[in-house]
Amino acid sequence: MKTLIIVIVIVVVLLAVLAVFLVPRMRRRATERKQVEARDRRQEAQDLSAKAEAAQAEADERAAQARRERAEAELRAADSEREAEQRMAEAERQRAEAQRLEEKASRLDPQAQDRGGQPDTPR
Repeated sequence: MKTLIIVIVIVVVLLAVLAVFLVPRMRRRATERKQVEARDRRQEAQDLSAKAEAAQAEADERAAQARRERAEAELRAADSEREAEQRMAEAERQRAEAQRLEEKASRLDPQAQDRGGQPDTPR
């Protein structure tokens, strides 16, 4: 029985010595693994951040392009409206001139109105 106790004590001492040497080594390895994982996560975060910045820049560019295109379209529309207004004013001016000429013709030959504006033809 004494031998058994001695063997058990020796085994316990050996396990304690092994634990003293192995536990710090295992902790170091765990710490190293955590550091490597943290470094990988930081690198992944930087990559994602760079991609997000690129996507934001592209979105800003597209928005600016859309604003430019909208402004150009508004300018074209304003030009078209201005041109249409000028044409309408010219048409109105021509109508007024036609009416003035018609009134002048009526004063010169009042009977022409009765004939529907047709010149006299010999009968």
